[in-house]
Amino acid sequence: MEQDVFPLEGLDYLEFWVGNARQSAFYYQHAFGFTPVAYKGPETGVRDRASYVMQQGDIRFVFTSSLSPDHHINRHQALHGDGVRDIALQVPDVDAAYAHALEKGARSCIEPFDEADDQGTLRRAAIHTYGDTIHTLISRKKYEGVFAPGYERTDVPDEGQIDGIGLKAVDHVVGNVELGMMDHWVKFYEDVMGFTELIHFSDEAITTEYSALMSKVIQGAGGRIKFPINEPAEGKRMSQIEEYLKFYQGPGVQHIALITDDIIKTVDNLSAHGVKFLRTPESYYDIAAERVGVIEESWDEIKRTGILVDKDDEGYLLQIFTKPTQDRPTVFYEVIQRKGCKGFGEGNFKALFEAIEMEQALRGNL
Repeated sequence: MEQDVFPLEGLDYLEFWVGNARQSAFYYQHAFGFTPVAYKGPETGVRDRASYVMQQGDIRFVFTSSLSPDHHINRHQALHGDGVRDIALQVPDVDAAYAHALEKGARSCIEPFDEADDQGTLRRAAIHTYGDTIHTLISRKKYEGVFAPGYERTDVPDEGQIDGIGLKAVDHVVGNVELGMMDHWVKFYEDVMGFTELIHFSDEAITTEYSALMSKVIQGAGGRIKFPINEPAEGKRMSQIEEYLKFYQGPGVQHIALITDDIIKTVDNLSAHGVKFLRTPESYYDIAAERVGVIEESWDEIKRTGILVDKDDEGYLLQIFTKPTQDRPTVFYEVIQRKGCKGFGEGNFKALFEAIEMEQALRGNL
């Protein structure tokens, strides 16, 4: 059996650098059902930033903002707006993973180091990926604290009660890169982390009357970590990828797909809390039932909530996409429920992108 040269144990957290971490945490708590579990800032002895750790199921988000105008976090946020800075990955050996990454061409961001408190020692390092996004490589084998040294636990229910409104785990994290750079970053993940290509969508598969894009999905950790990489393709007007690159000022994380076991209930909960979703044209549902076939859910409920349905040889999936969660048309979310299907909703691409284009038109960006 071929040795895994870059073993991964899973996603650890996603850290967002934002303009106001307290308000972002409040929004994700009350709109998306996350629970605050840890905090660091001036009250814990940290002088340059404030960070809030939010959890729901196995999903862990960290929202961080700086406390001074000339801080590098503040400069990042001024350039990109609120967005994902760090996709942290759990590894069994930080030093070995870091050394292998640099040997294969990755750029160092942070050399391996230890953080310690009375709960143990956390070891981490970081490497650069597309744009200003990084991957922290982290090992928690010797740490039993709430999140990391410097953080204090917030008043939360028992861990088993952090159920939120039905979001369970991260299904995939999508990155947008410049024209001509998709294959470069696919090769980066193949060379550095031993990822493999799962599927390739050409601009013929992902196209509308006005715009197109290309995408490759790569996976690691035995398929537990999936990173689709998108790049724009030529079209009559500005594509969603070009709009993202313009307003994010470069490559970055476009959307995060979150798994649920009951998408209708989860979408109803999110909608009740003020989360806005894209709506596809009514004509989509005229042919969806015939295209997909028998499903367990009510088609009336699917249509009412605006959920999309697709299938492959192994089953079907249900998915829906939020509108951007900040004023810049950058980061948004996908809520997904898999009923055996391992795909990404290729049959929904046209309807989805037409819905996105309607939003672009409202913003004057199509």
